[in-house]
Order: sequence, then structure tokens, then C-alpha cells
Amino acid sequence: MSGRLDGKVSLITGTASGMGRAAALKFAQEGALVIGCDVNVEGNDETMRIVERGGLSMTGMAPVDLSDPDAAKVWVDQSAAVHGRIDIVFNNASAPRFAPLPEMSVDMWQFNSRNELDLVFFVTKFAWPYMAERGGVFINTGSTSAWTGTPNAGMAAHCAHKGGVVSFTRAVAIDGKPFRIRAVSISPGPIRTPETERNYFSKVPNAEVLLLDQLLSHRIGEPEDVASLAAFVASDEAEYMNGCDVIIDGGLTIF
Repeated sequence: MSGRLDGKVSLITGTASGMGRAAALKFAQEGALVIGCDVNVEGNDETMRIVERGGLSMTGMAPVDLSDPDAAKVWVDQSAAVHGRIDIVFNNASAPRFAPLPEMSVDMWQFNSRNELDLVFFVTKFAWPYMAERGGVFINTGSTSAWTGTPNAGMAAHCAHKGGVVSFTRAVAIDGKPFRIRAVSISPGPIRTPETERNYFSKVPNAEVLLLDQLLSHRIGEPEDVASLAAFVASDEAEYMNGCDVIIDGGLTIF
């Protein structure tokens, strides 16, 4: 049975856990030739085992620090060499730090710059020549934090850089027109991942109760929700989607 991504070479960043792991599995189930990476070797290896237990295959590379432009270029070039081309890039990797603005250090701000925005630019820049040969799609993970703040969560840097990802995506779409390159950002709301467990659910009192009270859906989002959306955006079925930000947030931002 064919999948909507049959034979498409798909680079996915941040595949050690959360949305990246879910995307690696979903893309592979849809027939993609998945190449993942992460700084976390153990987590990335576990993702490959999960994919293989499903009777599927995935190429994984770790450790890869995409905030280092040289490392990002090496990963992209090596990935392109695996199958001779790149069709899809899912810039999912992100490593935010949170603190109220008065307590945020310059180092913390710059950490967010490198690990939320710079790494999206690096991978996009180095993948561009391969994508320009035959067209393709860049999918970038934004956040509802690009559109709205969260009280008492210390998200100033996160909001700023995810806003940058959303705006950058629109520019990529414009520059990509002559090359049949699409670009779409996906902005998740509350998603239950190891990162959000560490940085939000475990730190904000009654976080889940407060969130559920704000959502139209009756649950917190799961990584698989985002992975399924990303697989659709990456497919030919979504060919008319370009330069837009797609919010998947259980209705959080409707109010």
C-alpha cells in the first residue's frame, strides 16, 4: 500500500524525542526515506529502534549540533549524499530557555537565538541548493508563542524567536517560487513532550488544569498530532499551501 510520501527524501531535525520522533515514525509510515539528527545520541538511537520495530527504516545521525553552522552543513551534505537528493526538510529541532525578562541574561537570549532561529536558517541555507534542483518543501516548527504570550511562563525570548521562524518561513516561500520550493510553518500550542514537561508542566503550578480550561479541545496535544499535520503539509496533497503558518493548538488562540 502506497503512502502519501512514497520515496521522498525527508530530513527531520530533533528526532531524539517528542515531535521529531513522532514525525520520523509518521513520515516513514507514509513511505518517506527519513534522515534524522539530534544532539542526543541515546534518544536518536531509540527513535531508530522504534521505527525499525514498525518494520520501517530510518537513517539517523548523532550527535549533531545544528546551532553550529559547520556541523549543520556537514549533516545536510551527508544527508543529501545518502539518496542523492533532498525533497523535504522538517526544521523541527528547538531548545528554548525560559526566564522572566528582568532575569534573562544575555547568554540565555543568545542561546535561544542559536537554538530556535539560527539552526532553522543554517539547515535551510545549506539544503537550498539540493532543493532548488527539483523543488520541495521546507516545514518549520513555529509556536503559538509567535502570536500570543503565556502569563508567568518567562517566554520573551521564545516568543521573539518563534516569531522569527514564522516570518522567516514567509520569506523562504517568496524566494523559493522560481525553484518550486514551498515553505510552511506549523505553530503548535500545548503539546506534551519531554521539553514541555521539563520547562512548563513541572514548573507552573496546576499547569494542565489551567491549560485545559483555556482549550476548546478536551486534552493536551500529543506529538502525533503535529506529526500527522506535518506529513500532510509535506505531501503533494498540500501543494497549494505555501508561505502560511498553520496553527494546531486545540483552540487555544481563538480567544
